[in-house]
Order: sequence, then structure tokens, then C-alpha cells
Amino acid sequence: MLLLVTLAGCGGLQEMWEGPGARVFRPQSIAVLPPMASQYDSAREDIQEVIANSLAKAGRIERVVPAEQVTDIFQGSKEAFDSLVFYFSRLEMTGQSDKDSAIKLGKALNVESFLIIRINAWEYARKEGDNVGRVGLTMRLVDATTGATIWKARHEKASSYMFFKPNLKDVAAELTDEMIKYMPPTPNSGKR
Repeated sequence: MLLLVTLAGCGGLQEMWEGPGARVFRPQSIAVLPPMASQYDSAREDIQEVIANSLAKAGRIERVVPAEQVTDIFQGSKEAFDSLVFYFSRLEMTGQSDKDSAIKLGKALNVESFLIIRINAWEYARKEGDNVGRVGLTMRLVDATTGATIWKARHEKASSYMFFKPNLKDVAAELTDEMIKYMPPTPNSGKR
């Protein structure tokens, strides 16, 4: 199978890849996993909540598990938490979705799909002479019934400011709304 990496141009995402079944993938339920460890761990709860809210607002997937419920499941079940830890470690080591632990995660969360998040930026910085609030994310959509990676993308958003710093959660909301537009199921994919 030949998998293509699509570099989105102007108005698109920085990077985007779709798996072979992306055009026909129609999950009825999704959960946003706690973001993978990064230097921006302080933003993990905020970003998980923002993405779940963006998914619910988009309305393309019938049931979006609230971020607090996902956290409660992992705190309440050692088996679910162990599956998450194993899944993340395999993903870090191999770059591939582990089928068995993906299916276990799907069953524990009672979902057909889940999103894996990595926070690439969550900071105030200087960019090209401007002060900016900057948020960057990588998302990976996984079919929780097969363990297959369906879609992944990376994008960043920066909001310039002079005196008042933008709320990074608001910048993240704009970013996730934009990224989710490209995530399967897309509104017109598979429909004739």
C-alpha cells in the first residue's frame, strides 16, 4: 500500500495524512485521549477539553465523550490506564498504532474512535518581531475497532498582541476548529 503525505497549501494544514479508509470512515462515537507527554504538560487538561468541545460543536460524530469522563475512566480502571500507557509507549517506540491496546482502549471508553494529541506549542513568544500567543498540535485519529490510524495532521496558530496577551485556550479553540474541518468524517466524503 502506498501512503501519501499531503502537505496542505495556503489555507490548509501544515501537514496532513489520510489512511486508505479515511473517505468512508464514519464513527458514531469518539473520545479525546489525554495528550501525550511533552514540555507543555501544564496545558494537557485545557487542550483535551477544547478538542472535545470542538468535536461536539462540529456535530459530525454523534457522541463525543466529555474530557472529564475520559479522565474518570482512566482513573477508575487500572486495566484501562495500563492499556493507555502501553499504547502510548508503543506509539512512541514504533510510530505505529498497537491494534490490541487500541481495541482495549475503545472498549474501555465505549467508543469506535479516539484522538491522540501531542501539544507542540503552548506559549507566548516573539515571532518575526511581534508578540504572539502560539499553540501547535498534532492529532491522530484511530479506529478503535481495528487499531488503524485513519488520519493525522499537524498545525499551528499564532495570535499577535501588543498589550493584552490572548488566552491560549481561545487560540487553541480556533486551531482545533480549523483542524477538525479536515478530519474524517468530512461533511462531503463518501456522499453522492
